[in-house]
Amino acid sequence: MTAQALESTPEVIALFGPTGVGKTAVALELADILRRRGEDPVAISADALQVYAGLETLTGVAGAPERARLEHRLVSFVAISEPYSVGQYMPLAHAEIDAALSAGRRPLVVGGTGLYLRAALAQLDLRPPPAPAARERIERELATRGPLALHVELRARAPLVADRVEPTDSSRLVRALELAESGRLERAPDPSQLWAPEMRRPTLLVGLEMERSALSARIDARVERMVAEGAGEEVRRAHEAGASRTARKALGFEELLAGDVEAMKRRTRRYAKRQLTWMRKLAGVHVLDVTDLRPADVAARVAALL
Repeated sequence: MTAQALESTPEVIALFGPTGVGKTAVALELADILRRRGEDPVAISADALQVYAGLETLTGVAGAPERARLEHRLVSFVAISEPYSVGQYMPLAHAEIDAALSAGRRPLVVGGTGLYLRAALAQLDLRPPPAPAARERIERELATRGPLALHVELRARAPLVADRVEPTDSSRLVRALELAESGRLERAPDPSQLWAPEMRRPTLLVGLEMERSALSARIDARVERMVAEGAGEEVRRAHEAGASRTARKALGFEELLAGDVEAMKRRTRRYAKRQLTWMRKLAGVHVLDVTDLRPADVAARVAALL
C-alpha cells in the first residue's frame, strides 16, 4: 500500500445529521459491524448539550442499554449550573480521539452540533469566551429592543459582518456585538466558514438526511416520547438547580418550562432544517438518504465506504 493510500485510510468515522434522523441507532449498528471485523469502537459525542448531567432525556443521550452496547464518551459530565463552551470541549474531544486510536480503538464521532463536530475533527482557531456581563447586557437589550434594532447597531459598527449575520440569528448577532465592543471583531472568524480545510486525523465523514415530511414526523414523535419519559420534570429540576445560560439553550428547555410542547416541536423542526443546510455545505461529506431505511441498512452503507 502506498504512503498516500495509508494517509487517506480513515481512522475516525464521523456521523452527522439533524435531530431525529437516528444517528444513535446507526452508530449502534455500525459498532456491531465493526466488532465483527475485529475492531473495538467507542462513540464520542459531538453535541453541545449532551455534555450536561441532568438533561439526558431532553438532549437524547443514549440510554443505559445503548451505552452498554456501545461506550459513549463526553456525555453527562458537566454540572447543570456550569456554563460550557466549544473552547472547553475541543481539547477533550481531541484527547478522547487520540486516546482511542492509541489504544487500538475506532472512534465514532456522533453529533448534531456543527461547531462541536468541527472542533472534534479539526484544530479551530477559537475566540476566547466573552465576558459574562457583556453577554448578559446584550441579551437583555435583545429581549427589550428586539433583534432588528440590534442588527441596525451591528451594521453601524461593522457593515460587512452585518451582511453575514441574519437579524433572526440571535446567537450570532449577540456574539458579533460582543466582539465589536471588545475590539476583536476584526479578528473574528468569518461566520460563513463552515469547515476547516484539514482534519487532525483521516476521517470518513457521513451525513444522514431524510425526506422532510418523514423527518418532521420523526421529530414530533421524538418530542412526544421525551415528554412521556419525563423531559418536563427534568427541565423543572434543572431550572430549580440554577441551570446555566448555556444549559438553557437545549432544544425545548424554555418551551417545556412554559408547558408548550407544540412550540418545542416547531423549534426542533426549524433547528433540524438549519442542521441539514449546514451539513450539505460540508466539504468531503458522504450524504446518505436514510428515508425508509433500517438503521442496520444505513450502518452497512457506512461500513462499505471504509
